[in-house]
Amino acid sequence: MEIGVLKLREDVKQPYEIISTSDGKTLFLREWSPSKSSNIAILIFHGITGHSGPYEMFGEPVSKMGYAVYGLDLRGHGLSEGIRGDYPSKERLIEDIGETISFLKKKYAKLIIFGHSLGVLTALMACNFYLDQIDGLILLSAARETRPGVYKKLSFFKTLKILFSSLIKPKKPVISYYRDGMTGLDDPLFNFKYTFRFMRIFDAKTLSFPEKLDFPVLLGVGENDEIFTAEAARSLFNEIPSDNKEFIVLPRAKHADFPENSLKELIDWLNTNFKLKS
Repeated sequence: MEIGVLKLREDVKQPYEIISTSDGKTLFLREWSPSKSSNIAILIFHGITGHSGPYEMFGEPVSKMGYAVYGLDLRGHGLSEGIRGDYPSKERLIEDIGETISFLKKKYAKLIIFGHSLGVLTALMACNFYLDQIDGLILLSAARETRPGVYKKLSFFKTLKILFSSLIKPKKPVISYYRDGMTGLDDPLFNFKYTFRFMRIFDAKTLSFPEKLDFPVLLGVGENDEIFTAEAARSLFNEIPSDNKEFIVLPRAKHADFPENSLKELIDWLNTNFKLKS
């Protein structure tokens, strides 16, 4: 479903930036600004179906501490341009990530990447291709293995229909994303249908780390995450090639629902590992 992105942007009250991509599209970069200039920016990559808006629960309190916080709406999501629920290629995604990072690095000495859920894959693409421009990494709500029964397996005929449709019309979203307890059902900026090529680009099986991460890394999972167990998240944590890494379980938090004070350990980790200019 296409939406009137330009019209909806007019209703946005908080600060934002627009990234003009090298192929002529515009990406929406939501901003939570500290009261005075900062030397550290945090770039949030949102989860599947989502956009940057719901990350207010992190952006607002952390910006008040002095960090500049930004949330990127992926192409075809939120208030960014592009076919809803689609990405033309992995190469284009990598370029979009790089152009966003380059925009922020012109303004800030240090950059921390924050990936949530599907955004963890985006964050790791950033690390694999732009490692020298990154100074810290937060991975939230992620693991390689999901809880049994979270997603229903597609029938053979449904799978065949999706593959055939994708060959004829690769830009058409044909895969419906659904799980119990999803948020954003009443938000027009959320997506619930995706193209086959989008899902291939964001296949968790392709998740990989660079050979070495020479900066602080945090991996966290909600105590009540509906998709991943703490054990599965810790298994992914054990793969992280860093001598400076920490694993946390966020109290009372779900996969995309973080009650008040559930992010306290994450915020403490930020203050322990990064120094804001006075």
